[in-house]
Amino acid sequence: MSVALAGRRRLPPHRRVLPLLIVGVARLLARAKPSRLRTVLEFARRGAAPATAAQALRAREEVVSVSLRCAGQGCLQRSIATALLCRARGVWPTWCTGVRTHPFAAHAWVEAERQLIGEGHPKGHFKTLMSIPPVSTDRSR
Repeated sequence: MSVALAGRRRLPPHRRVLPLLIVGVARLLARAKPSRLRTVLEFARRGAAPATAAQALRAREEVVSVSLRCAGQGCLQRSIATALLCRARGVWPTWCTGVRTHPFAAHAWVEAERQLIGEGHPKGHFKTLMSIPPVSTDRSR
């Protein structure tokens, strides 16, 4: 599946440090086994409030602005970095991976407030295989 580079805006130097560090961590995590990745992300989300769509979009835009790989076809690294950058700010989006069958393609993305963040396809286009939503703070469950 060919993907065009996402629009990138330039961040001032003092705002690039955290996204760059997180993109590096995300690159390492993107190479991990799915079970290890799930464990790390489930640990990372603890104690975070649910992210708003605006917070998740801002994190995604910052990740894309500092990494060509994340601006292009690096959806796994981009989604991990977006989730981790949100977490660094005290919130957590729903991190997802999934597939479509015709034609086959795998994809990773983040959602917040029941909407896909920065994606060019509608919700439900990919069948979700793994998702890591914010931890519910509702004690009655």
